[in-house]
Amino acid sequence: MNPLAEQLNTNLSNGNPNALDLLSSVGKQLFFPKGILSQSAEAKEKAHAINATIGIAREEGDIMCFPSVMEGLAYRPDESLTYAPSFGIPELRKAWQASLFEKNPSLAEKTISLPVVTCGITHAISVFAEMWCNAGDTVILPDMMWGNYNLIMNVRLGIQLRHYPIFTPEGGFNVEGLMEQVRDEADRTGKAIVLLNFPQNPTGYAISQKEASELIAGLKTVAESGSRLLVATDDAYFGLFYEEETLKESLFALFANLHENILALKLDGATKENYVWGLRVGFMTYGTKISGDPAPFYEALERKTAGCIRGNISNASHLGQRIVLKSMQDTRNKKEHAQKYEVLKARAARVKDVLKDPRYTGAFTPYPFNAGYFMCVRLKDLEAEPLRLHLLETYGVGLIALGKYDIRVAFSCIEEDEVKPLFDTLLQGILDLKDSN
Repeated sequence: MNPLAEQLNTNLSNGNPNALDLLSSVGKQLFFPKGILSQSAEAKEKAHAINATIGIAREEGDIMCFPSVMEGLAYRPDESLTYAPSFGIPELRKAWQASLFEKNPSLAEKTISLPVVTCGITHAISVFAEMWCNAGDTVILPDMMWGNYNLIMNVRLGIQLRHYPIFTPEGGFNVEGLMEQVRDEADRTGKAIVLLNFPQNPTGYAISQKEASELIAGLKTVAESGSRLLVATDDAYFGLFYEEETLKESLFALFANLHENILALKLDGATKENYVWGLRVGFMTYGTKISGDPAPFYEALERKTAGCIRGNISNASHLGQRIVLKSMQDTRNKKEHAQKYEVLKARAARVKDVLKDPRYTGAFTPYPFNAGYFMCVRLKDLEAEPLRLHLLETYGVGLIALGKYDIRVAFSCIEEDEVKPLFDTLLQGILDLKDSN
C-alpha cells in the first residue's frame, strides 16, 4: 500500500476506526498523490518569480485563450479556464459548508468535513460506490428508486441492491420495512449500507418528522448493538418541502455525530437546489462521531475522496464552480431561492387539487407525494408502457413509465394551467385503450 494511503488510514483509525473498516478495498488504498498537482499548488503559493509547473498555457501575464470563447463569459480566464483542484475551489467548498449549517440547524455544534466538489450528484454517487462498496456488498434502497442507481452500482461495480417497499399500506414511509432489511444485513455481515433519497425520485415523497425520529432511533439501536452503518443521503432535491409535517432538514444533519458506529455521507449539489442542471456541480460531505481532533480525520476522508476524483475525471469544471460560487455570494440569492420554491410549491398544490376529482379514481391511484419535482400514479387496469406510447403518439403528451403499472409525472416542468389538461389527457388515454380491448 502507498505510504500516503497508510498515513490517511492511520488518521482515520485514530479518529474513528469504524469509518476505516467501512471503506472498500479501493477506498482503503486511495490517497491524494504528492505529484504534479500538489507541487503545482505549492508553486502557486510560493513561486513568485517563475512558475513552470502546471499544464496550461499563459501569455502576457494571463491565461492563453480564444476571444471567441471569452466573449461569451463574464469571468476572467483565470476564474474560468484553468484547472480546478480535485477537491474543488476552496471558496466554494467553504461557502457550501456554511450553507449546510444554515439550512440544517441540527448541525450546530457538530463537526463535519469540508465538502469535496464532484461533477454533479451522479458522479458523487459513483465516487461513494467506489470508495465505500466492494463488489458483492449490499446497498439497501426502496423498491421505487431512481433507475440510475442500478447502472452506477450494480451494473458497473457488482454491488447488490436490496429493496423494501417504500410505502406502508397507510401511505407513509415504510420505516419498519427498511429496518428489517438493515437488521438482517447487520446480523449477516456486521454492517449495513443505506442510501436514502428525500425528497424522493420518482415518488416526490419527503419523510415526516415523526418518521425521521423513528428511523434515527432504529438505526441508532443497530449501531449500539455493535454493527457498523454507512448512511448516505442523496439530497438532490433538498429544500423543496411543501407540507408542514415533512422534515425540513437533511437526515445527514441528524446522523452526523449520532454514534461512533454510524458514518453519515451527504450527496448534494447545486444541480436542483440552484437550478443549474448542466453546470454539473455536486458535493460530498462526511459526518460522524470522532475521538480527539476531527481535523486529521476529515482531512483524510477529503484526500481519499479527492484522490478518487483525481483518478477518474481529474476535477470538476472550474467555470461551473465559479458560476455557482458567484451566485451564492450574490445578495439576490435568498430571494431567488424563495421565488422558485413558491412556483414549484404552487404546481404541487395544483396537482393535489386536480387529483381530488373523483373521475380519476377508477383509472389510477396517486402515490403519496409532498415534495420535490415528481409524483407517481398506479394504473388500475392497464400497463404503463403501452399507455405511455399511446399518449405520446396520439396526444403528444410525454410521461415516464416505471415498472409495469406506474407512471411518473414531472410537475416541475409544466405550468400550473397545464396540470388539469395533463391529467384529463392521461384519463382519456386510459379510456381509449380500455375501449379498444
